[in-house]
Amino acid sequence: MLTVPLDHAGLHPGPKLAEQVSLQVAIADNVDAPRGVLIFLTGGPGQPGVPFATLVASQLLDPAVLRDYRLVLIDQRGTGGGALQCPQLQQAMGSSDLTVPPTGAVQACAQAIGERRQFFTTADTVADLDELRQALGVDKLSFDGVSYGTFVAERYAITHPDRVSRLVLDSIVPHDNLDPLELAGITRTADVLRMVCKEIGCTTDPAQDLSEVVRARHDGPELYDTLTSLSVGQPRLTDIPAALHDATRGDYTGLDAIVAAERQNQAAEADELSQGLHASTMCEDLHGPWGDAATPVAGRAAATGAAVAGLSDAAVFPYERRRLPTGSR
Repeated sequence: MLTVPLDHAGLHPGPKLAEQVSLQVAIADNVDAPRGVLIFLTGGPGQPGVPFATLVASQLLDPAVLRDYRLVLIDQRGTGGGALQCPQLQQAMGSSDLTVPPTGAVQACAQAIGERRQFFTTADTVADLDELRQALGVDKLSFDGVSYGTFVAERYAITHPDRVSRLVLDSIVPHDNLDPLELAGITRTADVLRMVCKEIGCTTDPAQDLSEVVRARHDGPELYDTLTSLSVGQPRLTDIPAALHDATRGDYTGLDAIVAAERQNQAAEADELSQGLHASTMCEDLHGPWGDAATPVAGRAAATGAAVAGLSDAAVFPYERRRLPTGSR
């Protein structure tokens, strides 16, 4: 167990914010590992680390790595046993980054967490990791990060370049922002679908089919969420081209079944992936067309809508470009 201050900077005095946060840590017992400490950072934000210790040690890392390094996993603040709880948001999103939450769910989450939500940023996690380094009694750390874990590792290395030995980055999130409009993924959808089609030998154009389905049903966010989820880990996209082509001819049975099954697969409790933590971190970390966390809420929808309206149709193909309603969150 690692105990750290909620407010590392100490800029918000008062009894409510003077509390400590307890973080679960799993540590291998080879204290004298010749290459020092290796911290494996999981994704999200919102995913704990400790429950994955056995999986990481038995399936993801070579036995030689486990001999050379002392493996450490940590439940980052707001995850695992200390997960931030937002029941409405959690039920709606499960493990998804991209599901569009119901109206008011994010606001209800903010109210449930209260003013503590400002202390669950990536910078706070970086400070926690440096306290962990000190507690382990080492001068430098090596990191193996996955997805959001790469972002944390990068930010630690930028903040403390003299305290890092090595970085291994898997499924990299760029260190300078988190792509708030998801343009990188959106623009690759057509390439990925056509690659799948080529591999399985289909004769249709799944990207064009997806475009037609989106224009017919305006369900681009849900389909993008589904395709992204099916791409994580071992890709499961081989049934998509046929389902999309059937949908263009009016038969949505296969596509709707895939979407429904994936939504069911995404169900997750807060201790598996805390959507309260996810929302808190993303809202504090992101810099988007609306500004940052200090930008008044009233103008955010209009600013985002204007940015989306400025995109070309080609920039969002095979999805559609639609201005956000002025009353949206």
